Amino acid sequence: MWRVNMEKTGARIKELRIASGYSVEELRQAMREMVGVNAVYKWQSGQSLPTVDNLVILADLFGVTIDEMIVKEQVIF
Repeated sequence: MWRVNMEKTGARIKELRIASGYSVEELRQAMREMVGVNAVYKWQSGQSLPTVDNLVILADLFGVTIDEMIVKEQVIF
């Protein structure tokens, strides 16, 4: 079984944002202001994850697949 590592996914989103040349505010604007600046900071810190709709938009803006954005880890029971 797999789960999303929220902290590492947040760090990956931040890394992709910076590599794409977006400030947090510019990213918010590029997403057609569908999210607030605080949401972006929460994603980057691993406090929350983007919705599926927002993941699709972010992947498009960053030129990656959703799978390249999400950091998964195996959970062993």
